[in-house]
Amino acid sequence: MLQLIEHVVFTIVLAVLISIYYRKGPQYFFKIIVLAMKELPGVKSIIDMVLKSEVSSFVKSTSLAQDVVAAKPRVVLPRTGFTADELRSQMEKLLKRESNTDKDGNVFAYTYTLKDEHYRLQQEAFDMFCEKTGYSGEHDDIVKEFFHAFMHENALNPMIFPALRLMETEVVSMTAAMLNGSSETVGFLTSGGTESNLMAVKTFRDMARAQRTNIRRPNIIAPITVHPTIDKAAHYFDMDVIHTPVGNDFKADVNAIEQAINSDTVMIVASAPQFCHSVIDPIEEIAALAARKGIPLHVDACFGGFMLPWVEKLGYKIPKFDFRIPGVTSISADVHKYGYSVKGASVVMYRNASIRKFQIYAYSEWPGGLYGSPSMAGTRPGGNIAAAWAAMKALGEDGYMRKAKELMLVTDKMKEKVKQIKGLCLMGEPCMTAFAIGSDEPNLNIQAVADAMETKGWKMERNQLPDSLHCSILPHHISKVDKFLDDLEDATDICRNNKALAKKGTAGVYGMMANIPDKGIVTDFLVEFFSEVYKCK
Repeated sequence: MLQLIEHVVFTIVLAVLISIYYRKGPQYFFKIIVLAMKELPGVKSIIDMVLKSEVSSFVKSTSLAQDVVAAKPRVVLPRTGFTADELRSQMEKLLKRESNTDKDGNVFAYTYTLKDEHYRLQQEAFDMFCEKTGYSGEHDDIVKEFFHAFMHENALNPMIFPALRLMETEVVSMTAAMLNGSSETVGFLTSGGTESNLMAVKTFRDMARAQRTNIRRPNIIAPITVHPTIDKAAHYFDMDVIHTPVGNDFKADVNAIEQAINSDTVMIVASAPQFCHSVIDPIEEIAALAARKGIPLHVDACFGGFMLPWVEKLGYKIPKFDFRIPGVTSISADVHKYGYSVKGASVVMYRNASIRKFQIYAYSEWPGGLYGSPSMAGTRPGGNIAAAWAAMKALGEDGYMRKAKELMLVTDKMKEKVKQIKGLCLMGEPCMTAFAIGSDEPNLNIQAVADAMETKGWKMERNQLPDSLHCSILPHHISKVDKFLDDLEDATDICRNNKALAKKGTAGVYGMMANIPDKGIVTDFLVEFFSEVYKCK
């Protein structure tokens, strides 16, 4: 009987294969055969081994051979930053490695410009509207020089522009080392924190789909204070975010996170720190939970990644948040914030290359050739990569430490004064160069205080749920700290016991929004606002 069943099954399979061959053609037929073979024990491992060997052989034949194949020591931040002249010397060597599309005219894609008057006009426009990094005039100058030099180069093809690939991998390596990653920690440069977080979400969604067949609709567990880029990523990638509450200290509630996990959970997100109040989530506890449940933990350190390591070295008590914690799977950190580079540059890092592969997109059936891209963007501006590399090399550990010390002294002074102003308080225990100011008196509306500050020329950042004012302390605040504190005290006095001010201006808008039970209406308001603001007239 068993033999008969075997014959029947064999006959059916053979009939199906013959049918596929004649209906779909030989190419599709052999694709099915290969897919079936890959399911056999050990076959996929053999295929992976062969692929790695072929890729290695191919890279040896390209312009990347000297960088990728040769074993080199890990690149870390220099102890002391390079001088501008030393960096210019390195720039000349890097430029010699690139395809000179303007001079040789031998490249048929990627760059569409000549180094002519129009090119120089674009450089001038960049200089006019590029924000100062805030570190120093000399630092700004060398960062802009590197941006200019690589402005129209395109990181889409690392074989045409190998120097961009080299600078990107060195930025990732320096950042990973700063955040205590091992030699196996890898990553990619992105256009900013939004893209870095989007890529982490995409990576863990795809990894879960590949490794767990029971996934129906993937979800993310994150505290309510997590940056909205996580919600944005879930919206883009057709996922859900399960928000968990925070405690009175504005830190994530670990028990609530554990209770929220279900069979569709593909990742947990924590912040270092969260932007609203500059409070670090209890990442060691969350990481232990994530490891126990077998779920990846992404740490969003876009805001603090380039500040917290130096604040810790200055002697401040900073809880562990980085790759020192075994359960941390990935971290994002923005070079264009406290890394003092131009917008936009961020790094997303993973504990090893096998995880990072799920970030990469590849498509092999386009008539225009083989296509692959490591991030959301296809074309990636070379100027941003070069500027990030130059910023980190120019500052080194000493440079970052100096600025962190300066800014922490200012931050400490501001926090102490805020606590002394009647009616004001700090929200939670801020950990670095940022804090949130709240009101501890029912007759003092903090949003009205923000309105009063804006009449004095300050551009205030507002939090809600509960209301407070966010302050990121930046280099340009160093010379303005006394004026800010005097104005804050005066604004608080003006608003105390003045309920009418709470119903006017932006304070009134926030008050109205808070009373709308259906937040979908508020969301529609925001969509309409952006639609109106960006009208083409």
